[in-house]
Amino acid sequence: MPPDGWVESSGLTKIARPLVKICGLKTPEALEATIAAGADMAGFVFFEKSPRHVDLAAARRLGEIAAGRIRKVALSVDADDDTLAAMIEALDPDDLQLHGDETPERVAAIKERFGLGIIKPIGVSTAEDARKGEAYAAADMLLFDAKPAPDSLLPGGNGAVFDWTLARGAAPNKPWLLSGGLDASNVAEALRVSGAPGVDVSSGVERARGAKDIALIEAFVRAARAG
Repeated sequence: MPPDGWVESSGLTKIARPLVKICGLKTPEALEATIAAGADMAGFVFFEKSPRHVDLAAARRLGEIAAGRIRKVALSVDADDDTLAAMIEALDPDDLQLHGDETPERVAAIKERFGLGIIKPIGVSTAEDARKGEAYAAADMLLFDAKPAPDSLLPGGNGAVFDWTLARGAAPNKPWLLSGGLDASNVAEALRVSGAPGVDVSSGVERARGAKDIALIEAFVRAARAG
């Protein structure tokens, strides 16, 4: 079932209002705050190098809390099929966010095997980077994020901002989200400058790395809706 304001014909296709995704949720309290604030999507990270990583037992509990209340997204980084299957069994997500170096062919194979919505992040520092999203025909949604530094341990969630104008028009035929260094103070401007149909946030709603702040979640969703 798509979130309020969506029109769905095949996967994630059309957005009728700015969509808000809160990613990197680890605790029931943060998840409940995300739902209460009116966010559309809740993201859960399955990547052990991340401070936002959830194990399968925690994912199962969080998935039960979220069931039927918010769209669930399972984020992985270059995971193999067995790892993806275990994540899916635990969380029962609506969508998979493939945040590694997955090729267009790998993305298509994952979509065919698991039959879930696919979100493919694209790291952006140049206009050429943004155009790489065109190759991912099998993805239902793109996510334009700041391109991580070469020595970064994380592919996203680094709190870095990129030139939002680079994302404008980069995905004319797909819904997409803007991410990278967003918080309540800049999300309205980011929406205006980029023309994004939705936004994704993780570090921008944290009081410490990996620790979500309920007040910041509420403030971000309000600001995004106003924007």
